[in-house]
Amino acid sequence: MADSLPKEQLDVLTNVYHLTTKKQLSDVAKKPKTVEKLVDISKVAGISAGTPADKNVATILYAFSSKFPEKNRTESRDYVAKCIAEGKIKNTMQLEAACEYFEDIENFDKPVDQSKFEKNCGVGVEVTDEQVEQVVKDVFADMKEKIEAERYRTEMKPIISAVKAKQPWAAGKPIMQSIDKCMLELLGPKDDRDKVVKVKKEKKPVKTEQAVEADSAKDYVGAVAMFHKVGENYKTQGYVTTPHTMDLLKQHLKETGGKVVTRFPPEPNGILHIGHAKAMNLNFGYAKANDGICYLRYDDTNPEAEEDRYFKGIRDMVEWLGHEPYKVTHSSDYFERLYDCAIELIKRDKAYVDHQTAEQIKAERGGEKGEGERTESPYRNRPIAESLRIFEEMRQGLWAEGSAILRMKMDMKNGNPQMWDLIAYRIKFSHHVRTGNAWCIYPSYDFTHCLCDSFENISHSLCTMEFTQARVSYYWLCNALDIYCPVQWEYSRLNLTNTILSKRKVLKLIAEGYVNDWDDPRLHTLPALKRRGFTPKAINRLCDQVGITVNTTTIAMARLDGCVRDDLNVIAPRAMALLDPIKVTISNFKEDKKDAVDVPNIPFNESAGNHTLQFDKVLYIDRDDYRDAADKNYRRFAQDQSIGLKYRGVVLFCEDVTRNSANEVTEITACYEELTKENKPKAFIHWVCNPIPCEIRLYDILLRDDGDEDGKNFLKNVNSQSLIVKPNALVDPSVRDAPVGTQYQFERVGYFCKDPDSTADRPVFNLTVSLKEDAGKV
Repeated sequence: MADSLPKEQLDVLTNVYHLTTKKQLSDVAKKPKTVEKLVDISKVAGISAGTPADKNVATILYAFSSKFPEKNRTESRDYVAKCIAEGKIKNTMQLEAACEYFEDIENFDKPVDQSKFEKNCGVGVEVTDEQVEQVVKDVFADMKEKIEAERYRTEMKPIISAVKAKQPWAAGKPIMQSIDKCMLELLGPKDDRDKVVKVKKEKKPVKTEQAVEADSAKDYVGAVAMFHKVGENYKTQGYVTTPHTMDLLKQHLKETGGKVVTRFPPEPNGILHIGHAKAMNLNFGYAKANDGICYLRYDDTNPEAEEDRYFKGIRDMVEWLGHEPYKVTHSSDYFERLYDCAIELIKRDKAYVDHQTAEQIKAERGGEKGEGERTESPYRNRPIAESLRIFEEMRQGLWAEGSAILRMKMDMKNGNPQMWDLIAYRIKFSHHVRTGNAWCIYPSYDFTHCLCDSFENISHSLCTMEFTQARVSYYWLCNALDIYCPVQWEYSRLNLTNTILSKRKVLKLIAEGYVNDWDDPRLHTLPALKRRGFTPKAINRLCDQVGITVNTTTIAMARLDGCVRDDLNVIAPRAMALLDPIKVTISNFKEDKKDAVDVPNIPFNESAGNHTLQFDKVLYIDRDDYRDAADKNYRRFAQDQSIGLKYRGVVLFCEDVTRNSANEVTEITACYEELTKENKPKAFIHWVCNPIPCEIRLYDILLRDDGDEDGKNFLKNVNSQSLIVKPNALVDPSVRDAPVGTQYQFERVGYFCKDPDSTADRPVFNLTVSLKEDAGKV
């Protein structure tokens, strides 16, 4: 690999940087850009291949090639390189300080203040070993009590930090040597007191809800550690600076007070789904974790698709998930300001009115896949005054739809399609939900999004990975207008197995009758999840578990089921319900033996209280709990096997069964005994007396295939058994007055939620999730 390097580069690497081994040269040769930097920096430093550099200078120069921020101007880089060559910057600490100096917003892209620079970098400061030892002794004097108590178990980091605070230019090696010496002088050699004693770890206590929420907030800090600090936009990779950037950032800091500012910007043209929950979780969560603010902004620039119900539905779901917007805004709030930006863009010769059709523009961009020859629009260089006149006429409604558009004059030669003269405005004679008929031209997403972010001083513009390519156009437009430019960060979408999230495909499912509407509990829209009984805490917990990544992953549905099961186990009151009931008449029941049974609402939570059930002559059990004959593995009711009734403490013995014409058991006649040690049955089952008739809806996965949402024939994979209705179910009377949305654990069955289809005399319950599978349940 090293043999492929030009002789000039090879000479610089070997003579200037002392890279002499075959491995060293091969490693660096794999990085052509690094080689170019090293050669360039050596020239700037005034060190030629014919005049080998001091080895320490070479080491610092080499480190400098990778550390110095690429965004800083060449003059700053050259200045540091010369300081290294002249011996002013002698170690990595001074190099770090030099890099930090130029990264500071006060110094970035400005002429070097030599006095300030040298002071910040410790130029000319010589720290002797004696000085280091004295500082260490001073620190030990301050921390003596703590060090004597903890002896050789004392953490070194606080000591080193204290030394650095007093003597920032002290090198690491003499600091550690002095610390070792002081430890020995103070404590003497290690003895039995310094032996590490293994302590058995105590079980961690169950976390409170407040602790869980606090941990979730902390998770954001770790998961998004790569995000820039507020005001340090220019330090992020790919961010484009201009001569106005630093002044704009200072103004941004002044207006925001240095707070994190995010936004959740849904389009009000459909219903939110679980993927949007992750976007909310990140935007609201990151702002909250950093004591910042988050806007809810409706991106309402497409009047043909927007409806009032979508605006309300979005707001309802944001609040349902527990998020509180700092302010609710709309892209349409800024229509006049956006129009003014378009005018300014034309005046700067960075936008023009085009009259080409969509097909002509597609051809101009290289065809369907953009692989053909790209050409500029014939209208691209029309006079500025002409574009201004026509654009004003477009606003006045003097041009027909499709006859004219405003395009941004970007870079048709750029390899990124997002720079191919994107559309900024188009004509639409459509009524807008909020602005009525005041406008007949509407801005595009590519024009609106970044400008609204700028208007609202967004510090972190967070979006999913499909917008990665759009980052370059986002920065281009803000800089073309010389306005504050936020930083765009991308993260992966939340994808789930066995479901459909695509708006277009959900509409197809609805249109063809596979599901009923946007809130059909088989879907994973947020209204559907709410109707099915999923809790906000469970959805947010899944988002926390998935975390913030850039890798596309598909999460198993079981992960979401596990989250809601854990939550409902703690909060859902218990009740007893039968999906397929069989009547049981107790032959030896005496009317005066009627009694009430107290049943705990949540068995492990006394504060949740109890509800009362009646035990009577006629009761009902589930068909799954009866067989004519038992085998050695079967534990429940049979003609030859008794069964216990949960909570009541009685044992039933089968006497007779009644069957219908299909040979199905319709009634069991049984006798009972009070529970004793002698008659204790193998199992206890749930039951109901004086029940309420109800309908129970059992839901399963919507798609049989794990990941065929993207397939063209996804309808073939729709699970025909995704909904099974039990119209003749029975439930105990404790649920009678429960409002819609109340969640229960139906014992031995699963978690259920009362559906809006319920009536006063016939409630309907949706299966949220089953109980954990019991392999021994037979």
